[in-house]
Amino acid sequence: MEKMNITDKTLLITGGTGSFGTAVLRKFLHTDHFKEIRIFSRDEKKQDDMRNQFKNDKLKFYIGDVRDIHSVERACRGVDYVFHAAALKQVPSCEFFPMQAVKTNVEGTQNVIDAAIKNHVKKVICLSTDKAAYPINAMGISKALMEKVAVAASRDAGETVVCLTRYGNVMASRGSVIPLFINQIKNKQALTITDPNMTRFLMSLEEAVDLVLFAFENGNSGDLFVNKAPAGTISDLAQALKELYHADNEIQIIGTRHGEKLYETLCTREEMEKAEDMGNFYRIPADNRDLNYAQYFHEGDKDISLIEDYHSHNTVQQGVEGMKKLLLKLPIIRKDVLGEEVLQYPE
Repeated sequence: MEKMNITDKTLLITGGTGSFGTAVLRKFLHTDHFKEIRIFSRDEKKQDDMRNQFKNDKLKFYIGDVRDIHSVERACRGVDYVFHAAALKQVPSCEFFPMQAVKTNVEGTQNVIDAAIKNHVKKVICLSTDKAAYPINAMGISKALMEKVAVAASRDAGETVVCLTRYGNVMASRGSVIPLFINQIKNKQALTITDPNMTRFLMSLEEAVDLVLFAFENGNSGDLFVNKAPAGTISDLAQALKELYHADNEIQIIGTRHGEKLYETLCTREEMEKAEDMGNFYRIPADNRDLNYAQYFHEGDKDISLIEDYHSHNTVQQGVEGMKKLLLKLPIIRKDVLGEEVLQYPE
């Protein structure tokens, strides 16, 4: 697909006051890409902070909630592209309030897509998570259903292209383990590890943005894009941080928390069976079978049981030294360890 001409286009980012929206702004705000970038969220304080931080006429703010179709429709008027990042993301919160996850992650996504179609938006990129693959918690289940909603909508979205990205843990994002470990190191506390053998995919915020932009450039309706991310154990992550900070904190094993997996899956084996390798990314096309189910009971795929999932246990493990190299890409680590004055992403 050729590169899109986006110099005179308008971009809407739902949930745009979060880390992802901020990273997108840093990438595009001072370029000739996009004549207008709209930030849609329900948090007026974060919007005001962002307005004062960036002070750029290209940036426009819309108060609203993806649960409210009318506020989404208003924000979508005159928009060319949508990055849909609004979501409830905290696993424990969604476990206790699963219907709230459904209202935001599932119904909210349907509202965004419906508003985009109504306003003739060219492309919608919906952001998902590795927890949507073989989900075991309410957050993952709601995101898995969000993916199904987007793929279903893509089949009859007319001129609007609807596609998805799925990525793993963003290093040092709000509520993640890296800021927790850093805080524990600085306060001379034990580093609390759930299971030392637990593995996670690790990617920077910039890599998450690059995945969305790859989908933006290459996505057909119904496509799901996944990036090939490095992975490692929680034990190696803790040790890497201790070595970077020259710390001698003890390690305390606290056990797996409610709703946590031993490893994270980015692509199921069913998806890997049809995945297209695109270098640093996998493209998983939509399942476009119709409702005539009978033929699928008689014509199966004998080889699918031989295919492995793509998960954080069976990909290349970074080890302590690899972890240290990844961590040194993070602004907070570069500031603390190297003394650099670098921009920090907001909470």
